[in-house]
Amino acid sequence: MSGSRPPTDDGQQPPLLEVRGLRTHIDTPSGRITPVDGVDISLESGETIGVVGESGSGKSMMVRSIMGIAPTTASVDPSSSVRFEGRDLLGLSLRETNRILGREIAMVFQDPLTSLNPIRTIGRQISDPLRRHLGLGRKEAQERAVELLDRVRIPSPRARLTEYPHQLSGGMRQRVGIAIALSCNPKLLIADEPTTALDVTVQHEILDLLAELQETNDMALMLVSHDLAVVSRHTDRIGVMYGGRFLEVGDTRELLDEPSHPYTGALLDSIPRPDLPPHTRLTVIEGRPPDLRSMPPGCRFQPRCPRAQDDCSTAEPALVSAAAPGSPVHRTACFHPLTNEVS
Repeated sequence: MSGSRPPTDDGQQPPLLEVRGLRTHIDTPSGRITPVDGVDISLESGETIGVVGESGSGKSMMVRSIMGIAPTTASVDPSSSVRFEGRDLLGLSLRETNRILGREIAMVFQDPLTSLNPIRTIGRQISDPLRRHLGLGRKEAQERAVELLDRVRIPSPRARLTEYPHQLSGGMRQRVGIAIALSCNPKLLIADEPTTALDVTVQHEILDLLAELQETNDMALMLVSHDLAVVSRHTDRIGVMYGGRFLEVGDTRELLDEPSHPYTGALLDSIPRPDLPPHTRLTVIEGRPPDLRSMPPGCRFQPRCPRAQDDCSTAEPALVSAAAPGSPVHRTACFHPLTNEVS
């Protein structure tokens, strides 16, 4: 299943990951909802992309749909396309999918206390993927587990092999989760809110560690967070999600310096700034995210947008190139962007 990617019809190398028209449905007692609604995203080898948005924007459901681990109540629409190294992940058998997940695509979950098995030792949880995917013997896998724990900077790594998740701090558990994800040297690592439950100091340590390991392994990284400040530190591009769709996608520095979509601008304005006087009132985004059972007509952000006009409630804007000089990859879905014009 591994090897070089087959060229496309035009002779070009396809992206490492290419997602087109991804839609995920969930049938509820109140009717069908679509938490991921027409997402397009691509990622090259060695590239890092950040995916940001408020809780409920569809970020976690999107990455779980890509990984094929969405809840049993969810279903990916047949029109969706998820290709990894040119292979259609949605069309693979369960056996083929299991060969890829963990070995070529790995994931760091939001809460390591629930993603780690509470009744299995740290050593077993790291060794199992090595034995299953790489065919290592028990002793060889154990030595590799020690190396991995040392690599993610866990002190006394050999002693940790016999410990259980509840015996470690939150930051240490997250490092164990990273060690498990990296155990088979994946080509793509998806980190879903990897710093949510950690204090600020540990957050920076985990993000710096991910960036260092990503560069060392020439691994692609998708970093998912509700915090725009988190994804701004170590990403090449950022995609801003809202209501199950991307509203803006662009180069990280350009998107932060010249946001085009009002929602992106509002997220940036809501970040606390240490240079402001004490007791300065924080900027908030008025209103609430859309109800997936009853999406607003037109633009999904228009009920909360201070720039909304009549056309915003009658049609949904497409994600098109923004008017940013020299940046055709900067796209926004807005009729009245902050740049005042869209090409």
